Amino acid sequence: MTYCVGLLVEDGLVMVADTRTNAGLDDISTYRKLHHFNVPGERVMMLASAGNLSVTQSVLSLLSEGVPGDDGEPPAKLVEAPTMFQAAQLVGRAIRRVRSIERAGFEAAQIRFSISLLFGGQIGDEPMRLYLIYSAGNFIECSTDAPFLQIGEHKYGKPILDRAVKFETDLYDALKIGLVSMDSTMRSNLGVGLPLDIAVARRGALTLEVNHRIEAGETYFHDLRERWSAALRAAHRAIPRPPYGPAAK
Repeated sequence: MTYCVGLLVEDGLVMVADTRTNAGLDDISTYRKLHHFNVPGERVMMLASAGNLSVTQSVLSLLSEGVPGDDGEPPAKLVEAPTMFQAAQLVGRAIRRVRSIERAGFEAAQIRFSISLLFGGQIGDEPMRLYLIYSAGNFIECSTDAPFLQIGEHKYGKPILDRAVKFETDLYDALKIGLVSMDSTMRSNLGVGLPLDIAVARRGALTLEVNHRIEAGETYFHDLRERWSAALRAAHRAIPRPPYGPAAK
């Protein structure tokens, strides 16, 4: 299982992704799910992945080496895309290319072709953008009304984002809320776990401001988890008792 979240606020873009790919009593492994395609000063792009690991690796390789074009056009690399919209289209084309190559083998083995991606960043002077790209290669774009997108095990962390994140939210408050959302998911699903990869890009900077891995035992994240749990306990104690039952009469 996986959980990744992207938050696109007024000041920039935040991405948070876990690294767990298997979860069991004797089968836990990790794999980086947050990837960067950057040319400092020209473009900054981040891609977070969920789904079948072999599909993800094939798509990433195509985006790095070049996605074959239609009608004999030369292969196109992600770092050469002229706009973020065309870059998102290229990611979708890479997914469809892998699907066409692997379809027969997946069907024979009765394996579901599964991949979803968060893709965000900025190229040159164009607006910073964030997309959710589906396994069919189609995509939707993040908006100022709902300035975040999620993939993977998203239901546990979504209520926090719905309540706390606005387009005007400070960039590092957005990172903090994203980490709280991740902690809530980790507490409810053992398939999501540390280490966590985080990245922050400020609008217009065209480079990563933060590129960090949170390992187990890191002081800040441990403190955040404890403070959030304590705040929730204090909040529910502060709410008046429901006016129902014998004591309410």
